[in-house]
Amino acid sequence: MTETSMSDEAMKLGLLMEAAQAQQRLGQESLERLAAHARDLDAIVRDEIRRTIAEELGGVAAESRRATQSLQSLRRAANVRVLLWTVSIATVCSAVGLGEAYWMLPSQHDLAELRARRDALAANITRLEQHGALLDVRRCGTSARLCVRIDRRAPTYGSDADYLVVKGY
Repeated sequence: MTETSMSDEAMKLGLLMEAAQAQQRLGQESLERLAAHARDLDAIVRDEIRRTIAEELGGVAAESRRATQSLQSLRRAANVRVLLWTVSIATVCSAVGLGEAYWMLPSQHDLAELRARRDALAANITRLEQHGALLDVRRCGTSARLCVRIDRRAPTYGSDADYLVVKGY
């Protein structure tokens, strides 16, 4: 019995070893398949990540283009506003200058009147110079009486010698 029992036990042990080896092979095959799935899964995940990044970057690029177009249109609008402000300010400044010139400067009619008046005054001055306008007339004394410079070397006139010749005539 010992031999048979040993042989039974050896057989059981052999079967058990064989089952363990079969389980080990199955485990090894499962690990290899799992590693292959992991490699395939890694490639799939990488492809999915690349696709997602490409889509997101495409969205970012489209959004960037829209933002660029929006900023360019905003810049054009700002340039138009600056141009309009510049033109309007220049127009207002020019209008103020022209209005002030119109208000301050005499008109052609006024200029003609002023020239005629100047000519009349010049003729009066010439006539006055011929008739005694070269008199040196001043206010004299504490009471500021009107006095004239006379020529002391000239003779006196009048019945009481109360007329004197004005200096320069």
